Amino acid sequence: MKPEIQALARRALLLATLPDGVAAELLQQARVRDLDRGSTVFLQGEPASAIYIVIDGWVKLYRIAPNGAEAIVGVFTKGASFGEAVAFRHDTYPVSAEAVTECTLVRIEADVFLRLLRENPDIAISMLSSTFAHLHLLVAQVEQLKAQTGAQRVAEFLLELAPCPAGACRVTLPYDKVLIAGRLGMKPESLSRAFSRLKGQGVTIRQNVAEIADIHRLRDYAEADPALAWSRD
Repeated sequence: MKPEIQALARRALLLATLPDGVAAELLQQARVRDLDRGSTVFLQGEPASAIYIVIDGWVKLYRIAPNGAEAIVGVFTKGASFGEAVAFRHDTYPVSAEAVTECTLVRIEADVFLRLLRENPDIAISMLSSTFAHLHLLVAQVEQLKAQTGAQRVAEFLLELAPCPAGACRVTLPYDKVLIAGRLGMKPESLSRAFSRLKGQGVTIRQNVAEIADIHRLRDYAEADPALAWSRD
């Protein structure tokens, strides 16, 4: 494993609080996977034996509903980990995972992690931190669905991706608009309308690039009372 990949993996929440020796041993036995867009990481129902950390690119977790529709459960990018909860229980994956861009993942075998956990119970703190982060993300997504308009959800999504703390900013959308719509609990046509509404907030979409005129203005819009946001749309 290249030193730069080790450094990125080490900064992931799952490993960030581990003692250096424990993290080094985990990564020494880990594997790096380079995936093309559309490649399968794992399928729903497969035995869960590994944990993954995203080093670069984007991965989606999804389920296929009985009617054949695809439901996006989560989308992960650099520094995020997934698969911990079921892998630690030797359960089956309740969702499928797919690379939605070219991506690089680090695969850590769950049995290796569990062995080190038994030898060093302090590792449990790292596991709790990662679990809390996933729970916080799910709560935030539910809150967005319940308490924000579609345009506000899109604004929040753009702010999460924005590399700039203030002022004007350019955001490259990491994957196709159908997947973005699924991630935000919207239909593609609703996403298009939301992008149109955000023009009034200084957001311009050109292909896969969002030009944001002012980060603070967009954040104020995303955090405003939905009733006020509706009246402005």
